[in-house]
Amino acid sequence: MTINSLPSSKKVKNFLSWIEIDSSALLENVASFKKLIGSKVKFLAVVKSNAYGHGIVEVVQAIREKVDWFGVNSLDEAFTLKKNGIRKPILILGYTQNSRLAEVVKNNFRQVVYNRQTGKQLLQNINILKSGKKIKIHLKIETGTNRQGVENRELLEIAKILTRNPKIEVEGAYTHFANAEESEDSSFPKEQIERFKRQLDFLEKSAVKVAIKHTACTAATILLPKSYFDMVRLGVGLYGLWPSKLVKKLANRKRAIFNLKPVLTWKTRVAQVKNVKKSETIGYGRTYKVRKEMKIAILPIGYYEGYDRHLSNCGQVLVSGRFAPVVGRVMMNMTIVDITHIPNVKVEDEIVLIGKQGKNEVTVEDLAEKICTINYEVVARINPFIPRILV
Repeated sequence: MTINSLPSSKKVKNFLSWIEIDSSALLENVASFKKLIGSKVKFLAVVKSNAYGHGIVEVVQAIREKVDWFGVNSLDEAFTLKKNGIRKPILILGYTQNSRLAEVVKNNFRQVVYNRQTGKQLLQNINILKSGKKIKIHLKIETGTNRQGVENRELLEIAKILTRNPKIEVEGAYTHFANAEESEDSSFPKEQIERFKRQLDFLEKSAVKVAIKHTACTAATILLPKSYFDMVRLGVGLYGLWPSKLVKKLANRKRAIFNLKPVLTWKTRVAQVKNVKKSETIGYGRTYKVRKEMKIAILPIGYYEGYDRHLSNCGQVLVSGRFAPVVGRVMMNMTIVDITHIPNVKVEDEIVLIGKQGKNEVTVEDLAEKICTINYEVVARINPFIPRILV
């Protein structure tokens, strides 16, 4: 099963594990953000890293008519979108090897530029442009995050390289915030906006005209309207996940009606049901000791599938709408849960790892808290070969 497959829900019975993507929730999230930013600001949907683990093809299929741009991490992801019929602008936000920049030019993808080498290499590919076409790039400007970005002292030099030939167009310029989602004090994001404006003024004075300016990630889109400029880049919020608890708290304080709906449900099924006697142990390392006779269910997923090993002896899943704790270590392709308190569990019963079942829910944030990470990582690390299904 490749990540480009679009399995029918009728085939679910053939899967050991699968992801359901709620297209209605996805579209509601898009609509909420569009209402927030207004009609004059462009909407770039960030679908990098397999759409934050949700399934790049499935997500794009659902929202292709509702957004203006798509953002990907790599050239290969850009090709995935093109092969699936996307004709809207695609911005490659990550690194592209110099040897592959010709492919960017041939396919009219937009490439981030943040160093001289990329600018010079793009110039060498001008001769492959079709008549009337231009190489369109987006300058990424360093304003304080200190990762990918053009430093101030190099900006003029890169600008000169890029304006040497009329067939290169600096279509966009952008930056990225260091802590928009992590501090109630918005002084540093605001300082980054001011630094960005100064660099834009510098470009204008150097005869580099920029049509599309963008800085806003999900957190900034929710909390800092001054960060919008011409376009916003919606990533984690698109999928109904909050960038942080703080952003959710501040958003609810400012906008009581603003809501995000989680899009992803991760399911598996029972592979075996068995009884374990008192004083026996469960799993590798014998880390769980049975205190009284117990009934367990073996699930055919583990850390290879993306169910984190740190959930050993502390995670929980939903079985028949009730919480069932993980017992013993999460293994490469198996996880064991205690179902002693849940009657009538059978082989191939549906299990929910993330999402709702009955009145209960296991959230991405629940798992993130247990393994001491962020919600982004939990979903992004779900194995891309697990089928994604639009529902």
